[in-house]
Amino acid sequence: MSRGPKADVLRALHRGRAAGDPLVLPGPWDAVSARAFEEAGFPALATPSAGIAAALGYEDGETPAAEMFAAVARIARAVSVPVTADLEGGYGLPAAELVERVRESGAVGVNLEDGDRGGGLKDPDAHAAWLAEVRAAAGPGLFVNARVDVYIRKAADGTAVRDAAVSRARLYAEAGADCVYPIAAPPADLPALRAALGDLPLNALSVPGGLSFAELGLLGATRVTFGDGLLLRATADLTALAARLRSGAVTTG
Repeated sequence: MSRGPKADVLRALHRGRAAGDPLVLPGPWDAVSARAFEEAGFPALATPSAGIAAALGYEDGETPAAEMFAAVARIARAVSVPVTADLEGGYGLPAAELVERVRESGAVGVNLEDGDRGGGLKDPDAHAAWLAEVRAAAGPGLFVNARVDVYIRKAADGTAVRDAAVSRARLYAEAGADCVYPIAAPPADLPALRAALGDLPLNALSVPGGLSFAELGLLGATRVTFGDGLLLRATADLTALAARLRSGAVTTG
């Protein structure tokens, strides 16, 4: 399947979702995990920047751009389904260069955040203008997921942070985003965010012990992703296996 049809498939997967039936996109951190998720039947994948960083030996947010694009390219080559890539804040690249590098990687979607490298938040109007440049450079061949970081950057509390999330979500939607991702938004805020976006897809984060996919969908989520959560679970399983191997409880045969 060529890049154009894959982008069309990814966009179509977000449309017409029934209430309680969000699109679930697992996050592979390498080619092996990507193939495992595809073989399980997932129709698309969403790479997590934190998961790839950990797999490459970096702290979250510290992966050099060249290594991130190379990792995304290995994942995209390993599977036949569409891949959307978490590219943090875009690595300071001009919109046209970012879009070209995404195309070269084989990804057909991007996740772009409005947090800055200093731990704060980018100016929403400036970020919206940059997202509009990304949209213009990419045309319809790239699915743009605009991440809103107000909940994880502790910009405010309670109603104020929800209002800030709604305001940024609307700005990014107007700039041409295909989906908005208020990462770590509490479930109680999802209906307000859903209402603010109208028909535009809303991405929610799945967390251990949290609501089911169906429950998130009923609150307004169109799409569910995991950040580095699946890598953390796989790492815990591998750590347990390593301990059993070391104790002689299992063998490699």
